[in-house]
Amino acid sequence: MNPIEKVSDGIDPGRRRLVRTTALGLVAAPFGLGALAHAQATKKAPSRSASRLPASESLGPLREIRTGVLSVAYAQSGPEDGPAVILLHGWPYDIHSYVDVAPVLAAAGFRVVVPFLRGYGTTRFLSEETLRNAQPSALAVDVIDLMDALRIEKAVVAGFDWGARSADIVAALWPQRVKALVSVSGYLIGSQESGKVPLPPKAELQWWYQYYFATERGRIGYDKYRSDFAKLIWQIASPQWAFDDATFARSAAAFDNPDHVDIVVHNYRWRLGLAEGESTYDELERRLARFPVITVPTITLEGDANGAPHPDPKAYAKQFSGKYVHRLVAGGIGHNLPQEAPQAFAQAVLDADDL
Repeated sequence: MNPIEKVSDGIDPGRRRLVRTTALGLVAAPFGLGALAHAQATKKAPSRSASRLPASESLGPLREIRTGVLSVAYAQSGPEDGPAVILLHGWPYDIHSYVDVAPVLAAAGFRVVVPFLRGYGTTRFLSEETLRNAQPSALAVDVIDLMDALRIEKAVVAGFDWGARSADIVAALWPQRVKALVSVSGYLIGSQESGKVPLPPKAELQWWYQYYFATERGRIGYDKYRSDFAKLIWQIASPQWAFDDATFARSAAAFDNPDHVDIVVHNYRWRLGLAEGESTYDELERRLARFPVITVPTITLEGDANGAPHPDPKAYAKQFSGKYVHRLVAGGIGHNLPQEAPQAFAQAVLDADDL
């Protein structure tokens, strides 16, 4: 049986300002959820609690390492010999989504690695000849290449948005490398074929930017207005998140990467079958198109005010066959869950590690 939990970040939405790490009230309130309607009568108490630390302004100095086709820029904190956790950001965000999560996990003894994805920050391709490819399997291989370069055999892998998709893929295809998974919005593995299936009009409307990027006008527009575009997405995806200009500007600097526009546009065009990937990833994509079940211990999270497209937890619960918990994070929490509710996200990592 899979326990279902509702948690709160403990912040009055009317007063919530980023960045602030505040107390998280974990309220164990089981509720029915399709195939997961049966909650455990008794639950094992978490063995660790996320420490409440002051808000952070940065993740510290960046490091760089060659991994596969990239030179990856990443932040690292915590003991070098601690159990590893890899935190993956999404679009249009950056590593600062974890600015208040990483110190909590480092204080708990984790080796915390937060990389810039390809096309973000100071991560760079090693060759000008390499296709600026953002198909899902390529982004997931980047995670495995990073783990190999850092000599990390096994890690807790956690993410949201693009980062959650990559984390899901790594857990599905390389379960031997993943101790546990934390995924915002659950199971996000898809395929080009599934991406071609029309949705009801109301659902299609939520993907307006995907169709904008399918046009040359959209490509030029995003290149010209990338900061304004990202701010609009932040506002739509997290309608109750009162982020300030400094918080946004800190992340927006990551979009100045010379490959950023190519990567973003390729990602969304690939999903619609409008752009080719690379043949080296064909077999991985074939495996993903079969929607593999994830067997590693998993906690999925969802904010109660997520304005971005996201699946219903009922639809993906069956895709997790190992120890599994789903948590709804209350308090006006939107799409950028680790930055809006860092205490809840950090606690999910600690608890997933204990599953």
